[in-house]
Amino acid sequence: MAEAKRVTASVLLIGDEVLSGRTQDKNLQQIARFLAPLGINVVECRVVPDIEDEIVEAVNTLRAKTDYVFTTGGIGPTHDDITADSIAKAFGMSIDVRADAMEIIEHWYAKTQTPVTESRKRMARIPEGSSLIENPVSGAPGFQTENVFTMAGVPAICRGMLEDIAHRLEKGAVTLSRSVKGDNLREGEIAEALGALQDENPNVSIGSYPYFMEVKDGKIKRGTHLVARSTDSAELDAVIDALTNMVSDLGYAPRVDPED
Repeated sequence: MAEAKRVTASVLLIGDEVLSGRTQDKNLQQIARFLAPLGINVVECRVVPDIEDEIVEAVNTLRAKTDYVFTTGGIGPTHDDITADSIAKAFGMSIDVRADAMEIIEHWYAKTQTPVTESRKRMARIPEGSSLIENPVSGAPGFQTENVFTMAGVPAICRGMLEDIAHRLEKGAVTLSRSVKGDNLREGEIAEALGALQDENPNVSIGSYPYFMEVKDGKIKRGTHLVARSTDSAELDAVIDALTNMVSDLGYAPRVDPED
C-alpha cells in the first residue's frame, strides 16, 4: 500500500472587522478541525483587510504554497464585500451574475417572500469557471476556483459550506496527537531535554505549552502541557513514553492523555 501523502491547506480571513477586533474569528479553528480527520493540515493563516490588491496578493501566494486555500468573509451584499471580484482578479477570470447562482438565491428568498434587491443580486456574482459551494444555512452559495474555496465569514454559514467541500478534497496522512501534562512543571526545567528529544525525532512535532488555571479560593493550578504530533503512530508512542519518563524523572506526576 502506498504511503499517504502530506496534504496542506491555508486559511485566508478577509475583513476589516476581524483586524479591528470587532469580530472574533472562529473560522480558523473550525476549518482546521474539519480538515484534520481528512489528513489535511492547516499550515498557514493570514488576515487581510477589505482591499482588493491585498486579497489578490494573499490568494496568489497561498494557492502556490499549499494544496488548498480556504477564504472566509466578503461575499455578502454590501459595497465592501469584494472577495468575489478579488478572486476573479487573482485568477484572471471574468465575473458577473451567474444564472445558476441567481436561481438559488431567488428560490431561497421566495420561500420567505423576501424581495431580491440589487444588493442581494451581488451575491450571485461568481467568477466564470468556478463551481458553486452549497450554502444550507442562508442560501447564497460560496464557490471553488481551482484549489481555492471561497466561503462566508459568518461561522455557522462557513461551517455549513464545508459539508459540500469534503468530497472534493484529496485525503492525506492523518496526523495523530497525544500529550503529557505535568502539574507544577515549569517549561524551563524541561526545555533542554525537550530540545534534544526533538532533534532525535524529526518526524514528530513536539510542543510545550504552559497553563495557568484558577481552581478555587483564588488558588492557581499551573503546569506544562507537552504535545506530540505525527503521522507515524509507533514514533509518536515512543516520544510519548520519553516525555512521560522525562516528567517523572523531574519529580512530577505525568498525566498521559489519549489520542485526540
